[in-house]
Amino acid sequence: MYTKKLLQNLLHECLKGILAQGGITPGGKLPAFEVEKPKQPEHGDYASNAALVAAKTARQPPRRLAELLVQGLAAPPGVLEKVEIAGPGFINFFLAEGYWRRVVPEISRLGAAYGNSELGGGRRVQVEFVSANPTGPLHIGHGRGAALGDALARLLAVAGYRVEREYYINDVGTQILTLGKSLYYRIRELQGEAVEFPADGYQGDYMKDLAQAYLQERGAPPAAGEPDYQALGRYAAEAILGGIKKDLEDFGVTFDRWFSEARLFEDGWVEKSFALLREKGYLYEEEGALWFRATRFGDDKDRVVRRGNGATTYFASDVAYHLEKFQRGYDLVVDLWGADHHGYVPRLLAAAEALGVKERLRIILVQLVNLLRQGVPVAMTTRGGTFVTLREVLDEVGKDAARFMFLTRRADAHLDFDLEVAKQQNAENPVYYVQYAHARLASVFRQAEAQGLGLSQDEALLELLQLPEELELMKRLAAYPEVVEGAARHLEPHRITYYLTELAGELHSYYYKHRFISEDVPLSQARLWLVQGVKTVLAHGLGILGVTAPESM
Repeated sequence: MYTKKLLQNLLHECLKGILAQGGITPGGKLPAFEVEKPKQPEHGDYASNAALVAAKTARQPPRRLAELLVQGLAAPPGVLEKVEIAGPGFINFFLAEGYWRRVVPEISRLGAAYGNSELGGGRRVQVEFVSANPTGPLHIGHGRGAALGDALARLLAVAGYRVEREYYINDVGTQILTLGKSLYYRIRELQGEAVEFPADGYQGDYMKDLAQAYLQERGAPPAAGEPDYQALGRYAAEAILGGIKKDLEDFGVTFDRWFSEARLFEDGWVEKSFALLREKGYLYEEEGALWFRATRFGDDKDRVVRRGNGATTYFASDVAYHLEKFQRGYDLVVDLWGADHHGYVPRLLAAAEALGVKERLRIILVQLVNLLRQGVPVAMTTRGGTFVTLREVLDEVGKDAARFMFLTRRADAHLDFDLEVAKQQNAENPVYYVQYAHARLASVFRQAEAQGLGLSQDEALLELLQLPEELELMKRLAAYPEVVEGAARHLEPHRITYYLTELAGELHSYYYKHRFISEDVPLSQARLWLVQGVKTVLAHGLGILGVTAPESM
């Protein structure tokens, strides 16, 4: 149910009529107004500022325009109970109880598709996320980015977009050389040599595991001559990437494409991007280096894309990568980056503007995760070397708890992740609280079946749902499609997490106060029909988050 859209359309048509009657033909669109849920329930189910923002255009005092709008509303029968004007001209809508009851049969009719929308209209979206360098295992911060990116892709899919997930593999440059050196020195250590490990080498114990595997598979590298660090680095990167893929798979995250940076050079995309920018006049040479005029597009300084020694920069690869991405025909590209890359955003947006694709690019920064145990920070020193790995968190709390906890806050907000809370089986654990609501309803329906109580879909039964808790549940269910659409429009999956927590809370409260199955068969059937809708929506929302909806717990 799209109540908000219904009211917006009613006000829009009424406002057009008022302006036409006054001989007013505003150029372009009508003034943009809001229809939102008021903070205080006594102000109605929805409130609008339409009269305030359109008063100047309509050449009317706001309160007078509000009166005209209320008088002219052509609402369908059974929708509005009353409409009030408040303060300087706010319009408060109180919807009829019968209107809210319509949501129950609507959910039954649509089933698992309730909450889906056509917002995207089939437009193509690429979500690129995680994209961690193949130089070490995924850490807990990567886990948050993985949960967010995957949930965002799922959210956009149910909102009518054609979504592709992509992982960009940084497998070119000095990091692979450094990785190869690190592996070489670990191999020598395992052979009993006393070596001075490179200061910039990868220190984690995972490198010792890789060295042991290399020795078992290939034996020791030749002692004579310069070691082939690039070959060693490629071996290590491939092995590490295999571990990354396994961790992500166990986390419920899969990708449609794993894109190698090396392809940008093999397929000529770096040179193609240089040619395009040069043609537009955005490249120049100075002191032997090739520079991009980033300051023309708001960056604080111009950026090198090719150094004097002929080596291209990471920035050059990113420009080429985004040119290649948009050449595939995406209507929107969403990049999820760690918050430590915030300084990199202006230069990439500058490049995107130079390439003519800025309006189709969104960059979301994912903030840090503070790992806690019973409220106490966890020391970030594990066998990973300098961080807690995603695998460790998965092994301790499981996929569902980890994903849900990662999605409880906005991407740009710091997140406290308490391992002990994530393992609790009580209301303190948000994922347990929501999953238990679904499992509880599954149990209720098993009881109903055991007692031979069938589920009737006689809409007359819904008139028996008179309790305030029942009305609030129906209102909550009716809001769900708009919550999904709003979350997709703003690229904010955490809105689904918030919604599910609130819905679960209302369900649990209703369950503790009232019996769903009683001797009153018609009332029992009405309540079962209502909570069947709750169960459907819980499953749909958990599906967006990539969290299972259990039938028992």
